Amino acid sequence: MRRLTIGWLYPRLMGTYGDRGNITALLNRARWRGIGVEVVQIELASSARDLMGCDMLFMGGAQDREQKIAAVDLRLRKGPAIRAAVADGMPALFVCAAYQFMGHYYRPAEGPDLAGVGLFDIVTHHLGVHVPRCIGNIAIELAPALTDWPIPTLVGFENHGGRTYLGPKATPLGAVIAGYGNNGVDRTEGAVVHNALGCYLHGPVLPKNPHLADHLLRLALRHSRQDESLAPLDDRLEWAAHEAALRRAGVRPPVVEAEPDTPRRRLADILPWPGRPKEREHRKAV
Repeated sequence: MRRLTIGWLYPRLMGTYGDRGNITALLNRARWRGIGVEVVQIELASSARDLMGCDMLFMGGAQDREQKIAAVDLRLRKGPAIRAAVADGMPALFVCAAYQFMGHYYRPAEGPDLAGVGLFDIVTHHLGVHVPRCIGNIAIELAPALTDWPIPTLVGFENHGGRTYLGPKATPLGAVIAGYGNNGVDRTEGAVVHNALGCYLHGPVLPKNPHLADHLLRLALRHSRQDESLAPLDDRLEWAAHEAALRRAGVRPPVVEAEPDTPRRRLADILPWPGRPKEREHRKAV
């Protein structure tokens, strides 16, 4: 049986905007194919060595107070291990504040710059509390290097005050069709380095973009030297969500052909997201 380990960075600190749903999507899409998945929650007290036992990394977004706490730990303890893991081919998904922290620095509306990990050649500036945030539905066309995917679009919902600017060594994840993207000016969104992806797509992003979820699973299987083939799934619900998000963003959806001979899923087949330890204990007590 194939098995994967996903390292979930700071689920308590960096989990404000529902991005934990990305973990649920990865768990389900692996489980439906008979792939076992263990989710390792990497917290402030975790060792940088814990990262090296993973096949994939994920980190979400949060508010300013939590961001500052996580930023210190990333810079002093876990940043070098993340850079080493990505350089070795480990796939990763960093959303919103996590994406910002993977750059050189984040400049908040008030206070000193927060040094980043330096994984992506990006910097992020918050232009001030009186400058409108980048909020709304977003749709992007994937970068040319990723156009072998069956559908060339990604969708999500963005909500960020910071504006991210790409350096000369940065490769964007895609071009903005609708929405703001990295900064609302240059029409780029996200960044890619090796098998690591950074973006501003909430929603969460993976349930609405099954091709992105499967891409990450294949990369994780390849990194762990396992068979990376994935059986087709009945993704009618996922593609309906993708198309609905495109329409909300004012974009005409592409035609998605259903995979042949795929069994339909039931609601009971969908796993709940892994709760925090106290929440799990509370449910058991009830």
